[in-house]
Amino acid sequence: MLFRSKIKWIALFVLVLSLASLLLHLSIAKSSSVSLVYNTQMASLLNSSIIGGQGYRSKKLWGAVKPLASLQPYTNSRSSYRAPSEQSNGFIYAKIFGGFANIRSSICDLVAISRLLNATLVLPEIQESSRAKGISGRFKSFSYLYDEEQFISYLKNDVFVVKSLPDNLKASRKRNEFPIFKPKSSAIPSYYLQKVLPSLKNAKVIGLILNDGGCLQSVLPSGMSELQRLRCRVGFHALNFRPEVQMLGKKIVQRLRAWGQPFLAFHPGLVRDTLAYHGCAELFQDVHTELIQYRRAQMIKKGIIREELSVDSRKRRDNGTCPLMPEEVGVLLRAMGYPTKTIIYVAGSELFGGQRMLIPLRAMFNNVVDRTSFCNKEELDSLFGPETTLPLDLYRPPPSKSKQQLKDEWNKAGPRPRPLPPPPDRPIYRHEKEGWYGWITETDKEPDPSPMDMRLQAHRLLLDALDYMVCLEADAFFPGFNNDGSSWPDFSSLVMGQRLYESSSSRTYRPDRKHLANLLNSSRENLYHPMHNWTLLVQEHLNKSLGEEGLVKQAIFSKPTSFLSHPLPECFCRISSVETPDHLVKENGKTVYGDEEKCPDWMSEGRKIESLDLAEEGDNKGDEDMESSEQAESYYNSGKSYLDNLIDQDEEMDPND
Repeated sequence: MLFRSKIKWIALFVLVLSLASLLLHLSIAKSSSVSLVYNTQMASLLNSSIIGGQGYRSKKLWGAVKPLASLQPYTNSRSSYRAPSEQSNGFIYAKIFGGFANIRSSICDLVAISRLLNATLVLPEIQESSRAKGISGRFKSFSYLYDEEQFISYLKNDVFVVKSLPDNLKASRKRNEFPIFKPKSSAIPSYYLQKVLPSLKNAKVIGLILNDGGCLQSVLPSGMSELQRLRCRVGFHALNFRPEVQMLGKKIVQRLRAWGQPFLAFHPGLVRDTLAYHGCAELFQDVHTELIQYRRAQMIKKGIIREELSVDSRKRRDNGTCPLMPEEVGVLLRAMGYPTKTIIYVAGSELFGGQRMLIPLRAMFNNVVDRTSFCNKEELDSLFGPETTLPLDLYRPPPSKSKQQLKDEWNKAGPRPRPLPPPPDRPIYRHEKEGWYGWITETDKEPDPSPMDMRLQAHRLLLDALDYMVCLEADAFFPGFNNDGSSWPDFSSLVMGQRLYESSSSRTYRPDRKHLANLLNSSRENLYHPMHNWTLLVQEHLNKSLGEEGLVKQAIFSKPTSFLSHPLPECFCRISSVETPDHLVKENGKTVYGDEEKCPDWMSEGRKIESLDLAEEGDNKGDEDMESSEQAESYYNSGKSYLDNLIDQDEEMDPND
């Protein structure tokens, strides 16, 4: 009897130990799952990139655009430019609405206006972060995205910038005692000099509310070139992301570079507002079409759009006003000769239609990645900072309807692109009522954003900032949609403008969507097996878009509505050389390319020395790449991966050496 009781206690003890071990292993697996996924992706992609050898470094696909190498950034103020007057006319404070691109463009315009009016600028309030509840208290409005100290110190010779209004003026602002203006993005300088400046001098404080992604026209008179150069200094130098964003962005780029091959950044541009503005609803299906049409109806009601609600989306696509679909971009990249193992970084915090829109692109390219492939949840949480817990958005079922009401709704629905309500006899499941599907199938009015929705909108600013840094460092950039002169500033246009500024010879595609739509339509029946001459036509167009022809079209279509998308010629100078002779390109009697200033002598001499150093470094790098490629191939042939060999070398190293 005693022996049996001992066996029972031993069995119970073993069972408790097994249960504790199981719980411990589950907790470890949960905490390290993201890191395991990242390491697995990195290992597989590193092996595939090394096995690819020298083909991924083809100059045809990744080389610099030599005809543009003579363009150099030059935003230094000229001799006639004076420091800001210590006796300003007053303070300007501003509220900025909109996403990442609208914020960046609006801040550049605000600084230019402050300089024009000799005013002191109060750090603008970013409403996407100000309205969000429970976000980290360490960051406030402007500092949630940008570095305040860098912004203020860099612009000290241009405008006076303060963090807030003086204490004696804050109370008056709360009582709305100061005049407030709502300028449009196309406001001309005389509007500010004739209407805003008198109010500023009288009240000493004015407020600006910016909704259109800017508050000053893009193209200014020739006598205001200094304001244009000031815009460039703000957008490309003063507006630095806060240190936490920069650190994580650099980590993502370093992890991409660790794969040992170049990468292409692609921004789809599938944003709900953009699709609604241009009437691209019919390019989608079911509920997504209905969502776009609802947003378009809102824009018509507010006067943003002065068109009919229903338009032919196919004609809009053929005219080049709709974004290129990821599937079409994949076909174009394959036609250019990019191999299936090319690393494609998908940028953007919003992808309307979800990940299913990328399924065709992933089928054509094995290494389609995004920020989630390189940073785990802990790193993103540290970027957002400590946040208070919000109540869950619990599902609230709608009031029940009688069988007769359900039957009447079913009969009245008719042939519509929206999903029909379920038959009365079938139960309604919770997943059919949540999110977008919930309100679109029950009501014609979109509900107000919840506190969690507002927080996610603030998070998108930081996610866009990370992608912005990666796109600037990419070896090539392809926009699915960029500003064509008929909309607000967009992410791709800002990336293209800054890539042009930082490295004019970088591979930045500037496709003509109308031309590409015609090419895609002509080969629609043989899209995945196009004829050889069709491939040559695609290559010819995209190669031309990299150079002068692409810049000319940018000057004609993009610059009139977004200066930062094409800061040429005001923020550039040209180094004369035999390889790139100077020539002017005119359109409708106006010079659109080639009239840049000549670079100072010190820039020309430095450029020559730099070119010699880069040429020598390139030769050495080519030898190193060949040697590493041969070494990787030998490991692969011996049945051992290059990554495994690196791990073995680390294990064999003595830590005391």
